[in-house]
Amino acid sequence: MSEILITCAITGSIHTPSMSPYLPVTPDQITEQAIGAAEAGASILHLHARNPVTGQPSARAEDFMAFLPRIKQASDAVLNITTGGSAVMTLDDRLAAPKRAEPEMCSLNMGTMNFALYPAAERITDWTFDWEKPFLENSDDLVFKNTPRDIARILTEMGVERGARFEFECYDVSHLYMLRHFVDRGLVKAPFFIQFVFGVLGGIGADPANLNHMKRIADKLFGDDYQFSVLAAGRHQIPFVTMAAAMGGHVRVGLEDSLMIARGQLATSNAEQVAKIRRIVEDLGRTVATPSRAREILGLKGADRTAI
Repeated sequence: MSEILITCAITGSIHTPSMSPYLPVTPDQITEQAIGAAEAGASILHLHARNPVTGQPSARAEDFMAFLPRIKQASDAVLNITTGGSAVMTLDDRLAAPKRAEPEMCSLNMGTMNFALYPAAERITDWTFDWEKPFLENSDDLVFKNTPRDIARILTEMGVERGARFEFECYDVSHLYMLRHFVDRGLVKAPFFIQFVFGVLGGIGADPANLNHMKRIADKLFGDDYQFSVLAAGRHQIPFVTMAAAMGGHVRVGLEDSLMIARGQLATSNAEQVAKIRRIVEDLGRTVATPSRAREILGLKGADRTAI
């Protein structure tokens, strides 16, 4: 398949403001960077919200709605809203904004796991906000809860009832089998968009052999009924997504996954990362898909059927 989908994850809930002055946290910043990423070639925008004053991850629907309509007005990109939020949020919290916005697409984490961010705290000496250091350090005792009951609820409330399709975030091989379980239960219909996630401490490691293994298992479980994309944390981002593109997969970049544009150099925007991976995939002979083609490939309901 020559066409390739570029997803850009704009801000996430992992990095903190002390790590980079370019991490968008306010509605204006998230809007500006999302539009810039779309203009650079991202057909899908994966979106989290932040407290506009402190930069803390936010589940408040009001914080999402402060930027979602503005992005939709300025761009045709697919707006993909997180249901993962942050590992410290309840499921009710995590679903508040998606249920209000009724987006075309949501992310869905496919298993409970450790989600350890604490090594990042060792690299920071000057903290902008008091919440940041304990947020990172306390993740050594944090379980990111995504039980089968949780997953079934998200599939029902967002998929069956609101018509959203999903970016199935699979942090390990076991998550692929969990997705197959829900296919067998009839709660998920093809085509499937599976995001292989590498390099998060608690998930599968960023080893090229693991990418090949995830692809083989997905082929076994889903045949021709799925598209795969790859994201990798930190320094592994560009090497891994390049490998995915060469294998015929799709790619995800963005400041949620890595703050860097090169070794020792902070990315100044999400668009900078999108432009870099676009150059790479086009040099590999891939054609960057438009948002309208993304909707066709993934079977999305259309932006006009959302509440944004």
